[in-house]
Formats: sequence, C-alpha cells, structure tokens
Amino acid sequence: MNHTYDYIIAGISLRSYVDLVGVGLRGFKPFEHEISGEPNCTFELKADLKAENYGTTTRISTCYLAEADCNSELHKCGDGYLYIVEGRAEDEKHIIFHINIATNHIESNIGYSSSYEISLLRFGIWMMYGIVLAPHNGIAIHSSVIVSEGRGILFLGESGTGKSTHTRLWRENIEGAHLLNDDSPIIRIIDGEPHVFGSPWSGKTPCYRDLNYPIAGFCRLSQAPHNAIRRLNVIAALGAILPSCPPQYAHDSYLQDCICGTLDKVLRKVSVYHLECLPNGEAAHLSHSTIINGNA
Repeated sequence: MNHTYDYIIAGISLRSYVDLVGVGLRGFKPFEHEISGEPNCTFELKADLKAENYGTTTRISTCYLAEADCNSELHKCGDGYLYIVEGRAEDEKHIIFHINIATNHIESNIGYSSSYEISLLRFGIWMMYGIVLAPHNGIAIHSSVIVSEGRGILFLGESGTGKSTHTRLWRENIEGAHLLNDDSPIIRIIDGEPHVFGSPWSGKTPCYRDLNYPIAGFCRLSQAPHNAIRRLNVIAALGAILPSCPPQYAHDSYLQDCICGTLDKVLRKVSVYHLECLPNGEAAHLSHSTIINGNA
C-alpha cells in the first residue's frame, strides 16, 4: 500500500488507498481532511477479488441501478457484508465491494477507467459507508435538505414528488435559505442532538458541502391541488422517514436495528410533517412558517 487519502464525512473518517477525487469522484473534495489517529474505516482496491473468497453468503436484497443500467445484490457473509454488481457483458467479471465489520476495512475489485465504473465506485462506497455509519447513530437519508436560520429541514418523498423543486422554491422565496444536499445527506446524533450533514453524494445536483446543522424538522411531500401541512404522530412519523432510509438494509436485522434505534432518538427531539402542495411560493412559505417558526 502506498500513498493514502483521508476524508471525513459526517464526523466519520475514511482512509483510502485510492485518490477518490483524482479518479473522478469530485464530490469528495470538500471532505478531504487529515485524520489524527486511526480512521473509522479504510478502503483499498484488490483486482483479484472474487465472491467465492468470502465463503457462504446470504442474500439480503437486490437492487437495479438505473444510472449504471445493471443489477446488484447485498449479501451477509461470515465477517461482514458483500455487495455484488453484475457486469454489463456476460463475460465481464462481477464488481465486488466487501466490508469486514470488525475492522471496517472495505475492499473492491472495481476499476475507474470509465464513467460506468466511476458511477459504481461512487455507489459502492456509499453502500459500504452506510454500514460503517449504522452503529454510530448515522443514516444516509434520501432527501433534499434546505438550511434556514441555522437549522436544516429534510424534505422526503419518492423520486419525482418534487423534493428538489420545493427546496428551490425555498431558495427563491425564503431569504437566506440555501441548499445543503439534494439527494443523500447524513443524519447523526451528536451530543444527544440530531444533526444533518452534507455528503459527497448529492444526485444530479453537484452540492457537496462539508457543513452540518441541527435538524429543525422532516417533511414528507405529496403533490396536491392545494397547499396543506400537518404534524404527524410518532407512528406516522416513523412511517414517513423509514422509506427514505437505505432500502438495501431493510431485511438485515443488525442494520435495521441500528437505523430504528437512531430514528427513535431523532423522533424524541424533532417533529415530522406531511405537506400536500402545489409547486409554488405559497407552499414554501407555508412549510417555512410551520417548521421554522412553529406555526403548526
């Protein structure tokens, strides 16, 4: 192993033996920081990795990766987790990411000579990093995050429901509002308080900010011919947030217990809302006055 490259994301440190920024993952640039002491996790490439190296495995989930037009599977293995991506061609090797959960060492046989491989490298590290986060009260949440008056608001919803549109409306209508992340921010409990962190994963919007803020609230969106908002009870709140947590982890008891434990701590401190809305400035003002100003 030669030169190392250090990154800190949501307070969790990653030491890579690959220059992630240099190979094309420019979103990691703001997260370059020198690590003092031992890192929380490490990453290296090993070209000769094969799935059979890890013995008997149990498949946890399957996932179609639209960006790369390929299928993938997450498996539990003896010392951790194995993430396998099918190559595009029948004779192409499977791309593998493996994490040993005792050492949090991540290894992969992926290259980085094409946009296809860079896309899978980005997603594979996200998948493994989420496993590292889990016992540290951390979750990557599929959402768009706006910051207003020093606090973060996470807008949730399925793809196409208007998360990015709504945070854009905040920026256009709410003075001082700015975007923290537009796809996969990270929430963590810090000194007993829920915070939202920027990350190197921001979907189609290149918003990579090494910042964090206390969470003012969560808001699940749905399109409607009117604007109306309501605060959810605890059960409904959990049901609103849980689908935005990594679905690949949903059928693994260890990872799901970690996620539910973190959400339990979050929901003791932060309110969750449901906003039925039109794509207009009135909707932004309504959610702002309710979540930031407490006018429920």
